Amino acid sequence: MNEHRRDQKVAAGFAVLIVSDSRTKETDESGKIAKELIEKAGHIVKAYDIVKNENSQIENIFKKYAENSDIRVILTSGGTGVSKKDKTVSTLAPLFEQSLPGFGEHFRRLSYEDVGVAGIYSRSTAGIIKKQVVFCLPGSKNAVRTALTEIILPGIGHLLWEMDR
Repeated sequence: MNEHRRDQKVAAGFAVLIVSDSRTKETDESGKIAKELIEKAGHIVKAYDIVKNENSQIENIFKKYAENSDIRVILTSGGTGVSKKDKTVSTLAPLFEQSLPGFGEHFRRLSYEDVGVAGIYSRSTAGIIKKQVVFCLPGSKNAVRTALTEIILPGIGHLLWEMDR
C-alpha cells in the first residue's frame, strides 16, 4: 500500500474546461467548486475556460491545453449525457491513447448511491493523451465534487507518477 501512496503529495497543473451552452464564468458553480477543491488540495489551476457544446470548440481548446506542458490534468464538466447536444465524450474519447475505464465505473457507482439509477447513464470517462490525464465529468456541481474528492484528488499523485515512469 505504501508504494501506491508515495507520490500523492505531487502538485499538478490543472485545466478546468466547462462545456455548456448557457454558463458564464459568473454563473458557473461547477467550475468554481472544481477550482476551489483543486487549489485546496495543493494543486494549481493553470487554465479555466467555458466553451459551447460543439466539437470544434472542444477540440480547439484541447489543442491549446496540449501545447502547455504545465497542464498535467484536464478536467471537463458537461457534455457527458446521452442527448444529441452532449459532445464532450464523443469528441475526446477517440483521442485517448490509454483509457482508464475504472474511473467511469467507480464514478457511476458513486453516482448511483447519490442519485439512483440516473447515475448509471452518465458517460463519464477518463483517459491519457500524451502526458496529460483527462477526466470527463457531468456538469452538475455534485458530480464535480464527488469525482474530485472521492477519486481524482486522492489518487492523482500516483497516477501522474505512473504516467511518468
